[in-house]
Amino acid sequence: MIQCWRLQDDRQTLVLAASREHLPEVVYWGPRLPDGDDCETLFAANELDVTGGMLDANPELSICPEATRTFPGQPGLILRDKAGTPMLPKFCFHEAEEAENSLILTYLDESHVLTYKARFSIDPHTHVIEAQASLHSDKPMHLHWLSAPVFPGPQLSDEMYDFAGRWCGEFQMNKTAWSPGMRYRENRTGRTGHEHFPGLIVPCRGATNAQGQAYGFHYGWSGGHRMVAEELPDGRRQIQFGHAARLEREPMTEFKTATLYAVFSNDGINGCSVAFQRHLRDNIVEFPDPSRPRPVHYNCWEAVYFNHNLPELMDIAERAANLGAERFVLDDGWFGERDDDTKSLSDWEVDPRKYPDGLDPLINHVHSLGMTFGIWFEPEMINPNSEIHRKHPDWALGSEDQLLGRQQKAINMALPEVQEFLFERISKILRDHPIDYIKWDHNRVLPMPDAAQTRGSYALLDRLHDAFPGVEIESCASGGGRIDFGIMARTQRIWLSDSNDALERLRIQHNASIFLPMVVTGSHVGPRECHTSGRILDINFRAWVAAQRHMGFEMDPRELTDYEVHVLTEVTQWWKDNRHWLARADILRLDSADPAVIAEQQQAEDGSRFVVFAGKADTSAQIAPRPLQLTRLDPGARYRVELRKSAVAPAAVSRGPQILKTQPIEVSGQYLMNHGVTLPWSFPQTMWVFEGTKL
Repeated sequence: MIQCWRLQDDRQTLVLAASREHLPEVVYWGPRLPDGDDCETLFAANELDVTGGMLDANPELSICPEATRTFPGQPGLILRDKAGTPMLPKFCFHEAEEAENSLILTYLDESHVLTYKARFSIDPHTHVIEAQASLHSDKPMHLHWLSAPVFPGPQLSDEMYDFAGRWCGEFQMNKTAWSPGMRYRENRTGRTGHEHFPGLIVPCRGATNAQGQAYGFHYGWSGGHRMVAEELPDGRRQIQFGHAARLEREPMTEFKTATLYAVFSNDGINGCSVAFQRHLRDNIVEFPDPSRPRPVHYNCWEAVYFNHNLPELMDIAERAANLGAERFVLDDGWFGERDDDTKSLSDWEVDPRKYPDGLDPLINHVHSLGMTFGIWFEPEMINPNSEIHRKHPDWALGSEDQLLGRQQKAINMALPEVQEFLFERISKILRDHPIDYIKWDHNRVLPMPDAAQTRGSYALLDRLHDAFPGVEIESCASGGGRIDFGIMARTQRIWLSDSNDALERLRIQHNASIFLPMVVTGSHVGPRECHTSGRILDINFRAWVAAQRHMGFEMDPRELTDYEVHVLTEVTQWWKDNRHWLARADILRLDSADPAVIAEQQQAEDGSRFVVFAGKADTSAQIAPRPLQLTRLDPGARYRVELRKSAVAPAAVSRGPQILKTQPIEVSGQYLMNHGVTLPWSFPQTMWVFEGTKL
């Protein structure tokens, strides 16, 4: 008996099939198949031959590969009973629940102790497949590993791209060749992590940003994950994602993975990017007021740090508003006796020394300038030098002699009394003041991996959202240490990196756009001398890099010269004038012929217009600029292309009669995609910005 199931949209088809009531395999995933293709025939055609020195048949590479069926690779489930004895389940079909664009498959272990469910859905608009696995046991078990439903890796792929990083250097792309054995990555820090972003891109041979076939994966969980990309001895490949191993410290009867988001693209990495960007923006993030334009953001951290002084903050707020800011965020230092990072975390009460009349004078001033008000919290952390730690030392997660991080411990979010305390303290601040934004920070890794910590944090965020639905929350974890679709289901903005170095930002934003749209990605114009790199960059470059995403400022505006004020005001106004369409634009990575140029094309949803940001990160190897090919245009249409002269003036050594220096051009989409735009010569650390309109 052959069982088959099929999910598809107008781009792709996913076929699951099984025999003898076993767990199914993905027997096809790729471009949409004709409706007449018979799934049983596909199952038979997918069968591999056998030869000498092998078993008489190939064990199934199922959605949860079973060790008990002689599977030779990483199994999808590793489980022990309460006494520690390994469990080797053998699952058989129980039922299938089929609906339009979704499928739930249920399997029972032959001992009838375990129930396994796999859930699949496909979004016909974004083309993202969501997959999740769950396990129920009749008695408590110890879980070592449970994979989300397993997908096969494509055979016509030579390498895979995953993402590493560090503080102030997130989203660094790794390229690893497929070979016999396993690419195994595990994040055990207790948060999503700078080090191991839970994403994977598998390009097929010849794929680039803009062409070819590619497969994309993202695991939407904030508490540490494991990724396995394995090539079996017979040549088949499997891709597994799940929670990091042994995250459940106690035996339980219910386990489930987070959602694995998967997508097939037939137009390069950009096809994966657009799918993930749209799916996050339209299906996962809940904005308090979706009709409200994204406000220009000002954060005071790099202006004052812990030195809060009301007259200075009021002056800074006025200057920020004059530059175009629409939201003012009061960062760390407003509570307890928080004069540095060694004390007062968890003492969430306004510091009367710095704010003798409370926060209202500052908030009222900010509102009088036409800006809304936001505030900083780090609820999941506690300083040993704090009133709350002295009262409740048992609330700290981990041992007494643990290593501190930034002079702090994590607070145990699994404890109901901790969740109640934090909810009451945060709620009081939000009830007593007109605050519409929280910067929610997380500045150290956990002393031990623990899924209950993540679930507790999710529960607190969910409860606050229900109580204060108009408050927007930003996910920050020393910058980009907690960015994933799980936390984004509870927040509306991410702080991509603590680095305000525009050159570093250019690179970080470029790779992060594979998963993140503009509307959630905070990017700020930093100080003239970057505090994390020491690099000094021109205001034009700093401003235009920030204008690529949700724009803001994070510097002391009192340092700005008249020229810098002029540039920053002009770029901010450009961003405001265009944010209505940029909010729904697709960010497309361009295949630059010059490795020194990092370029992207932000294209309106209806294709009527675009803007290209071409940042020069280094000195080019050749003398003259290479043309920059665009993508996803209508080849038969004509486009008006104009260089924004305010972005950067041509350098004095740029002496040729390059037409874009003086006037726009009108050319076909075919020309722009195949020859490309030839830009004037420029120095490193500059940005060309040019806009296109479909005529």
